Amino acid sequence: MILFVAVAPGMAQSSVSDAVVLLRVTGVIDPVVAGYVEQGVQTATEEGARLVVIQLDTPGGLDTAMRTIVQTIMNAKVPVVVYVAPSGARAASAGVFITAAAHVAAMAPGTNIGAARPVDIGQGEMPETMADKVTNDAVAYLAAIAEQRNRNVSLAERLVRESQSLTAQQALEERLIDLIAVDLKALLAALEGRTVEVAGVQITLHTAGVPIVERNMNWLQVITHGIVDPNIAYVLLSLGTIALVAEFWNPGAIIPGVVGAICLVLAFVAFGSLPVNYGGVALIILAIIFFVLDLMVAGFGLTIAGVIAFIIGSLFLFSPFTPPEPSMPQLSVSPWLLIGMTAMLVLFFTTVLAAGVRAQLRPSAMRINLPVGSTGIAVSDLKPQGVIQAAGEQWTAIVVEGDVHAGDEVVVVGHEGLRVKVRRQQATSGARDERSETA
Repeated sequence: MILFVAVAPGMAQSSVSDAVVLLRVTGVIDPVVAGYVEQGVQTATEEGARLVVIQLDTPGGLDTAMRTIVQTIMNAKVPVVVYVAPSGARAASAGVFITAAAHVAAMAPGTNIGAARPVDIGQGEMPETMADKVTNDAVAYLAAIAEQRNRNVSLAERLVRESQSLTAQQALEERLIDLIAVDLKALLAALEGRTVEVAGVQITLHTAGVPIVERNMNWLQVITHGIVDPNIAYVLLSLGTIALVAEFWNPGAIIPGVVGAICLVLAFVAFGSLPVNYGGVALIILAIIFFVLDLMVAGFGLTIAGVIAFIIGSLFLFSPFTPPEPSMPQLSVSPWLLIGMTAMLVLFFTTVLAAGVRAQLRPSAMRINLPVGSTGIAVSDLKPQGVIQAAGEQWTAIVVEGDVHAGDEVVVVGHEGLRVKVRRQQATSGARDERSETA
């Protein structure tokens, strides 16, 4: 059984020879997606696949990740087809460059492509001088790609400078794509007999009836790419902060601290691929500080201020200071999630941590059962603290006046926490003095 499990992956890979490899790219273009595409194309080349199809549906993403994918496609030694599908999908911003770089670009009916103007993912709009430089670079980059693939070069400038967007039919008429196909089967049928240039060599595609092998992301890639979602990143940030605060209030618990650290790291990994307003992050952190301070200094109403800061921070978290360009998706936290996380946070701080603080401030449940007026014998010298024997037990005692020596008789005059307050019994003192004089 173990041998079968070890050999099975190799058997699955051998079936790629003379097959069509399908890679599915959805969501934001980030380094995880770039690595997935790069690895998929490389593996398909090494295993002798006839064709690689990248099924694309993206709102855009990071420039660096996009360029990695474009370079992978442009330098591939196996034909790469980018297929914007299914119906309702889009290839916006970074998706335009990836689609244009393909040996064959295709779209499904009901899809759109365009809005390729670059933006600062953290602030939405860049300073004018920087924006001009980046925009000119993007225009030249897309034009170079279009020229290499014999596409409409003049369209590149409009797609970037004007954030123009096209339907599938418009993209076909403008020579941005090569064909429209309703599904993957129709795409392969349309590719049959088409000639493409791959690494300087003319290749005629034979795709009719060729088996399709789908290569999905591995579990680590799925998790890492999956967290690039505003709602997931928001939950990770909130839970991570709560867990770390819980660890601070209960040092040594370990698990809350580990979970909190992991959640925060994953949250900031997600933030790296999202248009985050770090003012919102600061407000959320400020809210946590308010909650903790209100627990430490009760009566100042900081919990209310914390709730307000948390809600405002959540609303601003994915709202840049200036509106983002159409090439970036409009991202926000779900109102229902915001309400749920706020309620959970308030419940946590006002119930769980408050209960812990009350436990710390509550007087000890242990009581001194030695009544005032009880007498005993000092077991050790009290200077001022020591041990006495009374009511058949030993007690920690503190003398309130004078000195008490071992063997002196003492009387209980009060309590201080788990200690008894005592003074030397006068009668015992007189007897002791008399014994000393006789001696």
